[in-house]
Amino acid sequence: MIAGTIKQSELRTYAVRQAMMESAANIKQAKLFGRATVFLSHSHKDQEIAKGLKNRLREQDVDLYIDWQDSTMPETPNRETAEKIQERILTCDIFLFLATRNSLQSRWCPWEIGFADGKKSHDRIVVVPTQDDQGQYYGNEYMQLYHRLIITAEMRKYGVFAPAADRGALFEKFARQVK
Repeated sequence: MIAGTIKQSELRTYAVRQAMMESAANIKQAKLFGRATVFLSHSHKDQEIAKGLKNRLREQDVDLYIDWQDSTMPETPNRETAEKIQERILTCDIFLFLATRNSLQSRWCPWEIGFADGKKSHDRIVVVPTQDDQGQYYGNEYMQLYHRLIITAEMRKYGVFAPAADRGALFEKFARQVK
């Protein structure tokens, strides 16, 4: 087991804890109040896990942009979808990549992290390594490239750690610093 890895089952639990708000509105509101904005790259097959992460981070005063909660997105993915995703990645202060079996096999997620890698500073790209219910870990291939989001043992909150670092900052503090 990798210390601090976030379990997908825990995120599923958080998915049902709070009502969801439209993502685009959250980003606009965060910008108005001077808070950092966060784009979440994930597989749509992991909607429950994405909701759980969003709800869990909301407890740390961080809001995520999730594309399928954005009513301005086209129903069927097309060029407009790609352009809106690119715009959101550029607009948001932080890019989060939710590493799961589905996101690693997705056509869109590798494209999104590749786009973010070419446009954002690497300290603004954060991988969320996860562990599934069978004990399989996802996201290791990114650990030497980008910051990682893990759960801190002492506070049971999410923290951001630089590649190969043993110490990091709570996510809300990290988000304020990159703003």
